[in-house]
Amino acid sequence: MQKINEINEKWIKASIVGTIWAASEIVLGSFLHNLKIPFSGNVLTAIGIIILISVSYIWTEKGIFWRAGIICALMKTMSPSAVIFGPMIAIICEAVLLEISVRIFGKTIVAYILGGMLAMSWNLFHKIANYIIFYGFNIVDLYADLLKFAQKQLNIQFDIVWLPILALLIIYCVLGFIAAIIGIRVGRKILKQPLEYKAENVTNRNFEPLNRRNFDFSYSMIWLFTDILLIIAALTLLNYTPFIYWSLFIAGVVTIWAFRYKRALRQLSKPKLWIFFVIITMITAFVFTKVQSRDNSLMQGLLIGLQMNFRAVIIIVGFSVLGTELYNPRIREFFLKTSFKQLPLALELSLESLPSMITNIPDFKTIVKNPISVIYQVISQVDFRLAEIKNKIQFNQKIFIITGAIGQGKTAMVQKVIDVFKEKGIAVGGIYSPRIIENSTTVGYNIIDIANCDNEEFMRLNANESVMEIGRYKILLKGLQKGSDTLKSANNKNNKIVIIDEVGNLECENHGWAASIQDLIDRPNTHLLLVVRDSIAEKVIQKWNFKQPFMFNISKYDHLEISNLIIEQLT
Repeated sequence: MQKINEINEKWIKASIVGTIWAASEIVLGSFLHNLKIPFSGNVLTAIGIIILISVSYIWTEKGIFWRAGIICALMKTMSPSAVIFGPMIAIICEAVLLEISVRIFGKTIVAYILGGMLAMSWNLFHKIANYIIFYGFNIVDLYADLLKFAQKQLNIQFDIVWLPILALLIIYCVLGFIAAIIGIRVGRKILKQPLEYKAENVTNRNFEPLNRRNFDFSYSMIWLFTDILLIIAALTLLNYTPFIYWSLFIAGVVTIWAFRYKRALRQLSKPKLWIFFVIITMITAFVFTKVQSRDNSLMQGLLIGLQMNFRAVIIIVGFSVLGTELYNPRIREFFLKTSFKQLPLALELSLESLPSMITNIPDFKTIVKNPISVIYQVISQVDFRLAEIKNKIQFNQKIFIITGAIGQGKTAMVQKVIDVFKEKGIAVGGIYSPRIIENSTTVGYNIIDIANCDNEEFMRLNANESVMEIGRYKILLKGLQKGSDTLKSANNKNNKIVIIDEVGNLECENHGWAASIQDLIDRPNTHLLLVVRDSIAEKVIQKWNFKQPFMFNISKYDHLEISNLIIEQLT
C-alpha cells in the first residue's frame, strides 16, 4: 500500500496544477483534434502557460512548474490511445523552460513573458525535431532543396531557406506573449478577488479516470529490451544495407509487434500515416528529378522516400510498443525506491482528482468567449483542493492482521473481537466465515455480514453450481456476491473498521476479496482488520505492500488483548 501521507506539500501542489493542466489537455485537446483546428497544439500550450503563471501568484514555491509538467505529461500519455512520447516530452519541456525563466529573472512580468515565449516556441522546435527523428536528416535536405527550387522558379536573389521558420517563430512568440499576459491578469485577479469554495459535482459527466492502465496485458522486461534492440537494429539496417534487407526486416518487426501489441495496428490504420507516406515519396522523387538532375534520379528519389517512410513507421510504432511495456508495475516499483518516489504518490492524487477537475473545465466555446474569467474560476479553487488533500492524508489508515494456523480458531477469535467492538461502540463492518459442520465433518463455510448479521452460503463440498473452486470446496455465486457487496467502500463509509475473514491465496491471485481490499485501501477513511493464515501472512503483506501492519497471532494474544490494542490505535 502506498502511503499518501509520505508525500510533501510541493508535490501535492504540483499534482493539483498538473491535474488541471491535464484536464484541459484531455477535454479541449480532443475537441480541437476532432475539428482539425490549425495551431491546436499552440492553443493547448497557451492554456498550460496561463495555468502555470496564474497559479504562481497563489503558490510561490520554486519547482512547482516542472513537477506539474511531469504529472500532466504522464496523465496525458496514460489515455487509452497509443502512447507517443512526443506530447509528453513537449509538455515537460514547456514547463521546464518556464521554470528556468522564473529561476533566472524571478517571478516578474519579464520572466513570465520570456518564459511564455520560450515555452510556446518549443512547439516549433519540437515539430522540427519530430520530423528529423521520424524521417532522418533526409527531410532537412528535402526541405532545403524544395525552397531552392522555389527560389529559382520565382527568381528570388536572397536565401529563403530560413524565412518560413523565422516567420513561424515570430508567430509562436506572439502567441506565447499573449498567453503570458493572460496568465498574469488571471493571477492578479485571484489575489484581488478570491472566490469562495465551489462544491464539485462529478456526476454530470460520465468519465472513467484512465482506469490506471487496467487492461489485460502481460508485461515483460525481456520484451521491453527486445523492442529497444529491434528498433536499433532496424534503424541501423536502414542506413547501411540495401533496400531488400531493411524493408523485409522492418516488415517482419512490425508484424511481430502487431501480434503482441494490438495498439501497434491502430497506428498503422491511421490514414494520416499513409497520406504522408505517399506525399513524402512523391515529393522526394520530384526533388531528385527536378533539382538533383542525376542519373536514375527518379528511382533514387523513390528509394529515399521509401527509406524515410519506413523509418517513420519503425519510430512511430516502436515508440507505441515501448510506451506499452513501460507501464510494467516492476518499473513503477523501481521508481518508488529512487529519489523520484514522490512522483508516483503525486500521480495517485492526480488520478483521484482528475474526474472532478474535468467536470470544472467548461466547453471550448465558453473558454473562447471569456478565457480570463473561466481560468480564473478554475484556478481560484486550488487552495481549497489543497486543504481537502491535506485533511485526507492526515488520516493514517491502519492495517491489522490476525494470524494463526489452519483450524486454530481464527474465525472464532475474530467473532469475539467483533463482540468487543460492538460493546465499546466501535462502528464495525465486513464479513466473517464460520464453518458449517454436519456429523463432525466440515461441509463448507457461510458468509456473515457483520453489520446486520445476514447469512449466506459461501463454500460447499458438494454443490451443483459454482463460480470457482478452492481446494475441496466450491465457491457459490450468491455467497461471493454477498461478500463483495458487503465489502464495498460505499457500504462502509460510516464504519471505523472493516473486517475480512479470510484472506488467502485466492486473494493473492486477484480473486475472492482482492478487488474489495484494493477498493478499501484506495479509500483510506476506514481501517482494515484481515484474518490470514500464518503461513501466507507475508505473501498477503507483500501483495498489497502493507507498511508496518499490526500483527496478532492468536497463539500469543487473547481476544480482549487484541480488541483493546486495536481500539487504542483507533482512538
